[in-house]
Amino acid sequence: MKTRTLILLSGLILLEGGCAAVPTDPVARAEYRETNDPLEPLNRKIFSFNLYIDRTMIKPIAQGYIKVVPQPARDSIRNFVSNLGEPLVFANDVLQGQLGRARTTVFRFALNSTLGIAGLNDFALAHSLRKQTGDFGQTFYTWGVGDGPYLILPLLGPTNSRDAVGQGAQMYLDPYRYVVENNHVPNLVAYGPAILGDIDKRARAMDALNEIQREAVDYYASLRSLYRQDRAAQLRGDSSSPTPGPEGLYEDPGSRVPDKNRPSGSPPDH
Repeated sequence: MKTRTLILLSGLILLEGGCAAVPTDPVARAEYRETNDPLEPLNRKIFSFNLYIDRTMIKPIAQGYIKVVPQPARDSIRNFVSNLGEPLVFANDVLQGQLGRARTTVFRFALNSTLGIAGLNDFALAHSLRKQTGDFGQTFYTWGVGDGPYLILPLLGPTNSRDAVGQGAQMYLDPYRYVVENNHVPNLVAYGPAILGDIDKRARAMDALNEIQREAVDYYASLRSLYRQDRAAQLRGDSSSPTPGPEGLYEDPGSRVPDKNRPSGSPPDH
């Protein structure tokens, strides 16, 4: 109990020290509210930490992955990891009342897990069954939950308070987690797919992130703007994403390709 109290107090002190002061100038105050980043000083420190980890560890591994693993194999890895996430997509589609998307997800999972050889091939997509979206952040959005302030999480990157809670729910309720825990499988099987998936995402975002960092005057502010535009477009169901999607370093839980046939204002489905 004492440990929990100390952790809570430490967190409150850290957050208090990391809050940005509200500007008194009307123009600056309007910009402050628009960015919705009251923890910017703390967020920038975590952002710098994330960049250090990426520069010294994640990026070199991703570069080696690109050199060693041929493109067809990287595609199979991506398909396999994506297929493991389909049960959570299905659950969130149901929670959002998107029964058509839920039905498509069931068919995709069944086809790719069998004829797609455990998801290594996207057999369903070849037969016009597109990947659907479905994450808890998106579900909370459809239930009317506000996004809350912008946050940078250690290693996980940019999000907001609503989507951060959604990410926690995703991790806790992931069926794969319970399968590996209940069967006492080796760590390689338990954590391998997630690690490989993250490396693959970083590899795919290599060029986009390099370009953004090279051209940005303020890399933190640029990624914040791009992330929030991208997430807003995905939740609105816009026909195209306004950004290249730097999900390798900062993966958004709902970053998908929206359905061009869905009316604007409804959450995206893929």
